[in-house]
Amino acid sequence: MSYKRRDFIKLSVQSAAAIALVQMGCNSANNTKTVTNTIDKFGLQLYTLRDDMPKDPKGILKQIAGFGYKQIESYEGGQGMFWGMGHKGFKQYMDELGMSIVSSHCDMDRDFDRKAAEAAEIGMKYLICPFLGKQKTMDDYKRYADTFNKKGEVCRKNGIRFAYHNHDYSFEKLDGVFPQDVMMDITNPDTVDYEMDIYWVVAAKEDPEAWAKKYKNRFKLCHVKDRAKGATDGDASVNLGTGGIDFSKILKSIKDNGMEYFIVEQEKYEGTTPLEAVKANAAYMKTLKV
Repeated sequence: MSYKRRDFIKLSVQSAAAIALVQMGCNSANNTKTVTNTIDKFGLQLYTLRDDMPKDPKGILKQIAGFGYKQIESYEGGQGMFWGMGHKGFKQYMDELGMSIVSSHCDMDRDFDRKAAEAAEIGMKYLICPFLGKQKTMDDYKRYADTFNKKGEVCRKNGIRFAYHNHDYSFEKLDGVFPQDVMMDITNPDTVDYEMDIYWVVAAKEDPEAWAKKYKNRFKLCHVKDRAKGATDGDASVNLGTGGIDFSKILKSIKDNGMEYFIVEQEKYEGTTPLEAVKANAAYMKTLKV
């Protein structure tokens, strides 16, 4: 059979288009199955390096940047949140390293207005209360929740937010109720968020995914900290990926429920140094699929 040239060209174009559509469909189906997301920006809580940082803050921060961390969460040690550089000097050094300071744990009972103003001036997002300690009564937790609201209002006026970082005690029932529930119900969602320490939620035998879903968009930061398999006490922090917490599953779930900042922390080291652990944890975070 023979075709006129224009009929042959027309038929060829139609055939090519059909093949292209089939290929696009196959690629789309394959992409649906294989595309995964990684956490492109993850941070480090500097308390992980609490013995190293005071000796050489700039040198240690430079090493942290080299490991691939893009965000920093500081804490209020002997040299302050900004490690003797002042808030502007710290911000300038972060810029040089290609990192940013997202948040800091701080003493909320001392000079909080100044801290909020300085944090806002350099683009920080949060000031965080790191610890309350186990309280004797639920009224004690309620009073702290009221305090959080006041600190949240100070932060709001400066254009940042306040958050509370949990330990296991707020996930242990008191008078048949979780203190975490009470604090989250009393605090103003417009000004007060929460930093979920996944390790401590698991240590309390609670489910991080369930809590993030229950209080969607209230947990905005988290501590990514692994727990030794079979651990029975609180002090069982290990390198990421070597413990019993399924971060790939948990982080995807909590991310879907509003989690924005993923901050590595480690408190105990077996057979390694803190800096080696920080480096290994960064490598783990880079390959984590969520």
